[in-house]
Amino acid sequence: MRYADIVSVYERLEATPSKLEKARIAAAFLRELDRGALHYATILLTGRVFPAYDARELGVAEQTMIKAVARVSGFPTEDVEKRFAKKGDLGLVAEGLLKGKKQRTLGHGTLTVDRVVGNLQKLPDATGAKSQERKVALVSELLASASPLEARYIVRNVLGDLRVGVAEGIVRDAIVAAFIETDSKERKGAANAVEYAWNILSDFGEVAEIARTHGIRGLRGVRPTVGKPIQMMLGIAAEKISDVTKEHGTVIAQYKYDGMRVQIHKRGERIWVFTRRLEDVTKQFPDIVGLCKSGLRSRECIVDGEALGIRNGKPVPFQALSQRIQRKYDIERMAKEIPVQLNLFDAVYADGALLLDKPLAERWDILRGIVRESAGKFQMAEQVLSDDIRTLEKFYKDALDAGQEGVFLKVPTSAYVFGRHVGGWYKIKPIMETLDLVIVGATWGEGKRTRWLSSYVLACRDPETGRLLECGMLSTGLTEEQYDEVTRTMKPLIETEKGKSVTIKPKVVIEAGYQEIQKSPTYSSGYALRFPRLVRVRTDKNVEEVDTLERVVALYKSQGRKG
Repeated sequence: MRYADIVSVYERLEATPSKLEKARIAAAFLRELDRGALHYATILLTGRVFPAYDARELGVAEQTMIKAVARVSGFPTEDVEKRFAKKGDLGLVAEGLLKGKKQRTLGHGTLTVDRVVGNLQKLPDATGAKSQERKVALVSELLASASPLEARYIVRNVLGDLRVGVAEGIVRDAIVAAFIETDSKERKGAANAVEYAWNILSDFGEVAEIARTHGIRGLRGVRPTVGKPIQMMLGIAAEKISDVTKEHGTVIAQYKYDGMRVQIHKRGERIWVFTRRLEDVTKQFPDIVGLCKSGLRSRECIVDGEALGIRNGKPVPFQALSQRIQRKYDIERMAKEIPVQLNLFDAVYADGALLLDKPLAERWDILRGIVRESAGKFQMAEQVLSDDIRTLEKFYKDALDAGQEGVFLKVPTSAYVFGRHVGGWYKIKPIMETLDLVIVGATWGEGKRTRWLSSYVLACRDPETGRLLECGMLSTGLTEEQYDEVTRTMKPLIETEKGKSVTIKPKVVIEAGYQEIQKSPTYSSGYALRFPRLVRVRTDKNVEEVDTLERVVALYKSQGRKG
């Protein structure tokens, strides 16, 4: 398949604001593909080159990409930088420069999807000495054979910013329209089947292949593979314990640990450890592996829990434990400095049995039957079953006194349903509900803050298009250490700079508190957080997990406002 074929689809998607039309364009494209091209073409529609379950990153910064564009176009690096600063889109810069490039560069020939994907998938493996030069060479080889329009999207693919407004919802609807014949009444069921399969596989390419070959029945028959992470069930915020018990009666209350959500897979003696972002952190947590080998009785299982960092017998904040997630060296030393306690609370698969549709109370009993507890190290989560408000309030207070975030209230009859807003799990925390937002811009400080990026533009997400919508600016409440840490993290992500203001590649997710939410014409979301403050940096979350505009609006209305 020619790369130009998908580029023509990118161009049409970018020019189309309508979500329905985007889905129709994508569906028509997918329907015409042969089996060999369908898998990666579907993944490329989302701007990825790896499926969502594969946490590898291409690791190419803007400066590296600028070098590649300069090498192929024949223009000096300084010229590329100036044009990038003006346009704010390195893809458009590459397109413009290649239209009038000064010299013929290395490669030639028609670009294929296999060739583009093949080169880009080699980028994460380029590490160590001269790694950036190898990355420049891999990208330059593609750009040298690219048309100007192809260059626009190659650059955007590499930088993870495709800008065509296609996110999970549109790809889901495109797969339904392309491969499943339905009338309007059946469409929701078909969309649910596609979504179910994606939650298990985290690979839209594989989902599209199943939909084409086996239809709805095949999608609904998808089962987890031990060693490959599935999406996780999440809780929704509740204001009061009484609100939940009034609706559901008896609930299972569990500690909401201030730790790292983990999904543990076991097959024989082999253990895998995945984060809520589906990152494989097995190598970084040999202590978890050891605990699971001795503590899980089943031959094969997938269980859900929370890893809590412990120091001097007491829990440490998540930020301390998160230092181990990206660690490649001194792993044994870090494991000794910050050992973990594993608290398990759910089982989704055990010895051939898929448990997703079983009620939580039954899943808990199954989990308890396969866990060999070791007090303080490997154990079932603290929980109580009750409909009594005083009992639940005391349990909530005990959780806070133990240094945890709060409690989950879970409906005993609830199935394991992927994602949030599903009504089975509710979280109770002692502060006004926070928002997880991504930083998309910043401003250099003044005075003693001159060396820091000290004001941060925050954005929520449109889940259908993936577009990020500004909703406030956070500029107070950080310590000097936090300003320094956030600045060091964001400096390599600066895309454009104008005076003291910079735009930031959306990578850094934070949890933000605020006084209230107001309507505002200043920000693209139409809303603004009043007096936002940093609660913590969410290294466990990616951009796809930031809160949606829908949630911002819901919180706005929960303040008693109308409209």
